[in-house]
Amino acid sequence: MALPVVAIIGRPNVGKSTLFNRLAGRRIAIVSDIPGTTRDRVSIDAAWGRHRYLIVDTAGVEDRPHNELMWDDIRAQVEVALNQADAIIFTVDVNDGVTDSDEDAADMVRRTGKPVVVAANKADTLSREDMIHEFYSLGLGEPHPISAYHDTGIGDLMQSVFEQLPPFEEEVIGKNSIRVAIAGRPNAGKSALFNAVTGEERAVVSPVAGTTRDTVDSLFDYEGTRITFLDTAGLRRRGNVEPGIEKYSAIRTIGAIERCYVAVLVLDATEFVTAQDTHIGGFIDDASRAAVVVVNKWDLAKELDLDRADAEAEIRNRFKFIPQVPIVFTSALTGWGVENLLPTILEVYGEFSKQIPRAEVSRVIFDAMGENPVPGFGARRPRIYRAIQNRTSPPTFEFSARNPELIHFSYRRYLENQLRDRFGFVGSPLRMTFQSREDE
Repeated sequence: MALPVVAIIGRPNVGKSTLFNRLAGRRIAIVSDIPGTTRDRVSIDAAWGRHRYLIVDTAGVEDRPHNELMWDDIRAQVEVALNQADAIIFTVDVNDGVTDSDEDAADMVRRTGKPVVVAANKADTLSREDMIHEFYSLGLGEPHPISAYHDTGIGDLMQSVFEQLPPFEEEVIGKNSIRVAIAGRPNAGKSALFNAVTGEERAVVSPVAGTTRDTVDSLFDYEGTRITFLDTAGLRRRGNVEPGIEKYSAIRTIGAIERCYVAVLVLDATEFVTAQDTHIGGFIDDASRAAVVVVNKWDLAKELDLDRADAEAEIRNRFKFIPQVPIVFTSALTGWGVENLLPTILEVYGEFSKQIPRAEVSRVIFDAMGENPVPGFGARRPRIYRAIQNRTSPPTFEFSARNPELIHFSYRRYLENQLRDRFGFVGSPLRMTFQSREDE
């Protein structure tokens, strides 16, 4: 089940970006008193209580846009955001009452038939709260008085949002259940690979970049293991993403990476490793997901004068942040090499979900410290007392230490390398947390 998408809609300068930042928990969207500051959508994976969701900020809807040249693109983005959304927060300004732009935006929202909650923003005094009743005329239900700036009324607002949505229950990770995202640049052959692996014509295949606009899920069994493949729209660098549908496809793509366990990053042999490929690899790394790199269209290697050993060396050099990532060479068009992908995914998932006994972890860490003690000087010298693996998927190791803030990044990387040398974790991220503990 995908994370629900909640879009914030409204006319310019009603506080949409302030509300977005409040829900995101940090300042992401640009906040300004100048109408029309937000032109591109901004989205982030967020949480409210036990609910996880994607929150999306959008440009303001105007009846008389201040920039006619940009309005078609802006409106297209807003309309696609509405189509992608599972619920809508319609934001208004209690100080201004109902405006023509509010009516225009409300009309767009009503046509979607999606669940809507009205946020009557800037209601930071009792007298202003009494002004919310006129917003009933929009026909979008009960308005909720809030102040995004002062963080009042947000809890009631979000409770109302999630009362209208089915609860998102993240699938429990188990040895017989794997979610796999196929990600990469547009037209790298992701959909063709998806079809070749699953044996189904589920995804539209076209030479036109950007044909896939949303995730397509395919559930099947492979040797007793249930795998759900998430074929995703291509990701480009932010400056190269076209307005409208492609912008909002990126929301679902990043969401698919966030909720998968193994991300398959598809490279195009005709272009090989580009800056955008490493950018997408960064998304996978940030989400702490296991990874497999697929070099597709390898049937063209001879005419492109590509050598496999050189290609592997270049990939490992460009993706150093994904240690020992497995590389699979395929041709989705001919089916060559595709049979190697599923066993590799299972192998990487096994590394991602591996649990190491406490005694073995301690032995490796303390042996490593014996050979190379923790650097430090004086009375505040750091010291590690204990090391355990406290969770899997991704593998996470907790260290109890004195003065852990003094343990340098290079030494932490040294400990990680010792764990990898002993236990593998091929293609899997490793998380390491250091907790403070005083001498006993």
